[in-house]
Amino acid sequence: MDYIFYFIITIGILVFIHEFGHFAAAKLTGMRAEIFAIGFGKRLFGWNKKTGFTFGELPKDFDGEGNTDYRICLLPLGGYVKVTGMVDESLDTNNLSSEPKPYEFRAKPLWAKVFVITAGVLMNLILAWLIFWGANYFQGKPSTKTTTIGFVEENSKADSLGFKQGDKIVSVNGKKVNNWEELRTEIFVNTLGEDLTLQIQRNNSLININIPRTSIPEDETQGLFLIPEGIRPVVGDVMKNSPAEKSGFKAGDIFISINEKQVFLPKDVTEIVSNNKGKNIDIKLVRNKDTMYLSVTPTSEGKIGVAISPSFTGEVEYVTYGFFESFYYGWLDIIRMTELTFNMLSKVISGNVEFKKAFGGPIRIAQFAAKSADSGISSFIYFLALLSLSLAILNILPFPVLDGGHLVIILIEGIIRKEIPLKVKLGIQKVGMALLLLLMAFILYNDILSLKIW
Repeated sequence: MDYIFYFIITIGILVFIHEFGHFAAAKLTGMRAEIFAIGFGKRLFGWNKKTGFTFGELPKDFDGEGNTDYRICLLPLGGYVKVTGMVDESLDTNNLSSEPKPYEFRAKPLWAKVFVITAGVLMNLILAWLIFWGANYFQGKPSTKTTTIGFVEENSKADSLGFKQGDKIVSVNGKKVNNWEELRTEIFVNTLGEDLTLQIQRNNSLININIPRTSIPEDETQGLFLIPEGIRPVVGDVMKNSPAEKSGFKAGDIFISINEKQVFLPKDVTEIVSNNKGKNIDIKLVRNKDTMYLSVTPTSEGKIGVAISPSFTGEVEYVTYGFFESFYYGWLDIIRMTELTFNMLSKVISGNVEFKKAFGGPIRIAQFAAKSADSGISSFIYFLALLSLSLAILNILPFPVLDGGHLVIILIEGIIRKEIPLKVKLGIQKVGMALLLLLMAFILYNDILSLKIW
């Protein structure tokens, strides 16, 4: 239910912003917008000035007389604005058999058509830019001041590749890394589809560790690939009347060791606690920089009544920027993300990255939306920015049905100074819709397969 809720919220916001761009641009240039829809398919309910609020479909011969019908439709996978006199995915040709009227899309000059068709993409870009600006101005960019590995779990991927506790990573494929964020970006993003060579400083010597791409996990849902020094299990919540509450545990306590054995991950705590059912265990922890020692006896089920999550306890510096400076760095974020997106597309086309690893549909969006929301409102908003930017980039691609495909037709008509025949436009839209539906079905199929893994 969380997935469904956050999916609807996420798609609702992004679709509304995108379609509002088309709608506002149409109104500003004197065009009629017959429909403003969130979702596709059957009209569930809506409102217009002529009929007011109604449920179900409007009559087939309904004429809004220039008034827009604002509606919610059955399938929450997108939305659309029906501009009078434009051949779009609705395939409506009712107004195209007569001479263009002044309020129709086809009667407007080239600049107005380009403005309307690109306004949705512009709105998605603006949304992403504003969120990136806010992140830079209010929060700043985190910089975890370490590239040193704090712990290597026995029989883990990192262990099998030869990493040791205390290794300091100097560079990835020749690019120097100065903090943990740069390290993760190089491993999981910038080098996607490539084998890696990590230069390591170990005991005052420099060595190289070569890593085949297949040895790097696709995600870290089953555990962190590399664990930085300073990572520790932290108490997020303490259940009432639990052994932990009676022993004096508080939210924010940082586990250091249990029965004199150091712990680094939540599962280290879970394993020791569950293996000591009914037995007293001694725990060393840190609370507000003070070292404390507590004793607690797990229940017969092997629990003490705390929620635990991994947390970095080392030095994190947030680099913040001024009001106007944040706009500049926000735009740099957009440029960087756009470059990464096209880099990803090129790797998919070349076969270096599998299609299913690069693209996600409704299920993947729902998963990441829910997870980002669980991490806090700022994380969810940042996820919205990334998705909004992705929507803008994909929509402007010159593919039939998408905004980029419409833009190509508009520019061709501007160059040849006449309209492309209606049959050709309809054919392009039908083929584009068929291909797009097949692509969506394939992405959804991969989503379902990935859901089994999750």
